[in-house]
Amino acid sequence: KLTNTKNQHQMILLLCLALMAKKMRWCTVSDPEQRKCAELAKALVSVLPQAAVAAFARLSCIRASSTTDCIDRIRGNRADIVTLDAGELYSAVKQFGLVPIAKEIYSDGGCLLSVAVVRNSSLDIRSLQGHRSCHSGVRWTAGWSLPLGFLLSRNYLSWSKEQPLSQADVSTFFSASCVPGASAMAPSLCALCQGQKSYIRQKNYHCETSHSEPFYNSHGALRCLRSGTGDVAFVDHLVLASIEDSEIDDFRLLCTDGTQAPLSHYRSCNLGRGPGGGTVTRSNFRKVARKFLATTQTMFGKQGRERQRFQLFNSSTFGENNLLFKDVTDKLAVLPDGIDIIQVLGLDYVTLLKGLGHEGSSLEDSVVRWCCISSAEQKKCEQWALSIKSDPLVCVSAVSMRDCIKKIKRDEVDAVSLDATHSFIAGKCGLAPVVTEYYVNQCKSQNLLPSVVGVAVAKRSSRNVFLGKLGGRRSCHSHMFSPAGWLLPYRHTLSLEHNSSSPCDPNHVYSQVFWKGCLPGSQGNLCKVCMGGNEEASTKRCADNHNERYYGNMGALRCLVGDPSGKSYGDVAFLEQHNLQANILSLSSTGWANGWTPSDFELLCGDGRRVPLSEWERCNLGVIPPNTIMTRPVLTARVYDFLMKSQETLAVNTEFKLFESQQYGESDLLFKDATQCLVHTSHMDYRSILGEEFYTQAETNCNIYSAVQYKSFRL
Repeated sequence: KLTNTKNQHQMILLLCLALMAKKMRWCTVSDPEQRKCAELAKALVSVLPQAAVAAFARLSCIRASSTTDCIDRIRGNRADIVTLDAGELYSAVKQFGLVPIAKEIYSDGGCLLSVAVVRNSSLDIRSLQGHRSCHSGVRWTAGWSLPLGFLLSRNYLSWSKEQPLSQADVSTFFSASCVPGASAMAPSLCALCQGQKSYIRQKNYHCETSHSEPFYNSHGALRCLRSGTGDVAFVDHLVLASIEDSEIDDFRLLCTDGTQAPLSHYRSCNLGRGPGGGTVTRSNFRKVARKFLATTQTMFGKQGRERQRFQLFNSSTFGENNLLFKDVTDKLAVLPDGIDIIQVLGLDYVTLLKGLGHEGSSLEDSVVRWCCISSAEQKKCEQWALSIKSDPLVCVSAVSMRDCIKKIKRDEVDAVSLDATHSFIAGKCGLAPVVTEYYVNQCKSQNLLPSVVGVAVAKRSSRNVFLGKLGGRRSCHSHMFSPAGWLLPYRHTLSLEHNSSSPCDPNHVYSQVFWKGCLPGSQGNLCKVCMGGNEEASTKRCADNHNERYYGNMGALRCLVGDPSGKSYGDVAFLEQHNLQANILSLSSTGWANGWTPSDFELLCGDGRRVPLSEWERCNLGVIPPNTIMTRPVLTARVYDFLMKSQETLAVNTEFKLFESQQYGESDLLFKDATQCLVHTSHMDYRSILGEEFYTQAETNCNIYSAVQYKSFRL
């Protein structure tokens, strides 16, 4: 039986390899890698029947000077296959037309964490300027793209985009560096590298992506730090396992909050997550190469039948690390035909690479695309674009704040102002803060970010409406996921009979307590009071944007007083206090409803009392963090510069006001109308802006958790 099984296995391998009667040429970038490749070729000959070897025509190993040289050779049909870091893989696919055929999978998945390692206890991530840096490779995920993306997102590193990032800023930010692969674009980034120099390309290893450069890849960057050549090494977390226990206390990680941590804390102390390495070939060779990799892994992978003869993911016997593949690779995921690069590397990472200029610069790099969620916002945005003298502004339509978050992640739009709950969702999905709206007159007093409060409002004439006795009433909420209209109210006792069988699900509570209502963005009974839009803003009822006439703070107030005919109204409105009185006065001026004054309304307090609107400080539903403008991390500096120039220009513009919306028939378009100025907060993370209390409320909410789970394209 054993003999028959072995013969069957050999026949299967014979059939697989007979399908590819072509020579397989693996591109290597060092003598140790060449030796490992040669041993793989011998192993194939020894374990396959002679007929299969003849059909296969043997594996040959092509020695190149660098991974860049390998890409050139594969394009020119002088080699067939090579494994690259994800950053190089992206360039090979997008710029040189190669195709990905396999992806490395590690014990905890196919991702890498970028970590900054130091030996100096006084260094922190905010004070790296002027120090010496060691990088695994130019455009590499952990050694270049993720750390530079982080430094740019916090404005620690500035970039004007007038020159490539490497030349204009990185080479002056660090006092000296070794960035293997950077010699062609910025020789100054090679000052610390120690590879052999030669005028003959094939013999020059200085600053090349080759194991012959001592400071190449994460092991080399760590070697650069360990030798005292550099002060900080940007590497992947996988290399930390190679540090001996006897010296582990000599190294520390730099965390994003300015602290240091032990190496074991890399999961919480890192500069970002990105994809692992992958293998590429020419398009017309992809089927052969995929079959070769699948067969080779079947024999020599971690579970391979012939792994005692040769280990595909082990380089220890060749005097170097990560030869052909990373040594920590658990298996190869062979990729299907026609797979898109975004599916291979992930949307977040591809968007980061675009933002770092991996596809070159263009006119689009100076344009800021703003997200608008209604026809009224679109009008205001277009007027903004006509009124500024800064970089061009383009106004892009979306259907909701959540849709804006999707579009920013897809690189279809660049920025939007989000309420606190949507800022939480955006932060969880990888977006970063740029500026925060400031609601106090003294814009120079910016030590504390001003908040607003949520309130419950009823008409003074509705004498029997109280918090705790709202069962069977009609409700008006500003919109789905809004802090004041959705997140805060259900945390109070709305009805003694109906509260609260679902402590983390506001929608369930509201549908149980209220007879019907208007909660734009929801469904069922909570949409029955909504009106929809009319004229050019015509839209279906309950849309999650200003086209729904009962959307937002102004919309919830309209819902409370009813439509112009006096119908379709609610008994209680949940909204923000900051512009309530102005919105009440605008009911008449906008032609919605005449005769209403602030004295016609009262606040509902948690203790069952009703008080005038002026007593909001002691009768409210809770404090809400300010709105925050969010973007992709790599764009924070550009969006910040645009907003500051725009704010400065419009400060003297008497025709267009950035923080006024009444002339467009709504309130809080693009920004809250209460905004006095925009405050720089890109040096903070979104959690700090929201505050721990609000962050915890959002994190324990079932609906928000479900929304964040879209992170597979994320949202």
